[in-house]
Amino acid sequence: MSAAAHLFPVFLKLADRAVVIVGGGSDATAKLSAVLDAGARVTVVAPEVTPEIAGSGVTIHRRPFEASDLDDAWLAVAAAPRAVNRAVATAAETRRVFVNAVDDPANASVYLGGVVRRGGVTVAISTDGRAPALAGLIRQALERLLPEEEVERWMSVARDQRAAWVATGVPIDQRRPLLLRALAGLYEDR
Repeated sequence: MSAAAHLFPVFLKLADRAVVIVGGGSDATAKLSAVLDAGARVTVVAPEVTPEIAGSGVTIHRRPFEASDLDDAWLAVAAAPRAVNRAVATAAETRRVFVNAVDDPANASVYLGGVVRRGGVTVAISTDGRAPALAGLIRQALERLLPEEEVERWMSVARDQRAAWVATGVPIDQRRPLLLRALAGLYEDR
């Protein structure tokens, strides 16, 4: 990535898509729950796996990584020693598969940031893979600042407003001020 290039933030729909996790330790275990929550079909490749991975119901290949493990993958998570992560990154590059290499930015083509979920709103924080602990601290701060019940109310108003705007053909560039007024209306009687 050149010095001038910025990361492109994106949210992936992984439901019923193949995700390969290479590694079977605590880092792999931590990433497993996130991709399972996204509905992915997960395969773990590692000579040894934690009891949590073993009991998760995912497909497990108890052996070293092979490049062909990525043949049908949409995403790979490399949670192994750096040499293995490098092999995953090389195999992924030729297959056009994005790789999250845990705590190994040199072998990653995608970074997973801190995530806050509130009332149907998802906020992701990234430090371009350079300071994941900082992303975690910012996530914790946002969790305290964004009250669940309020965000649910905001989301409900935004959903209703969007449906009305789509039905009446309100241009996208005119919607934000309208939404701001609608949200302010929630607090006029307080």
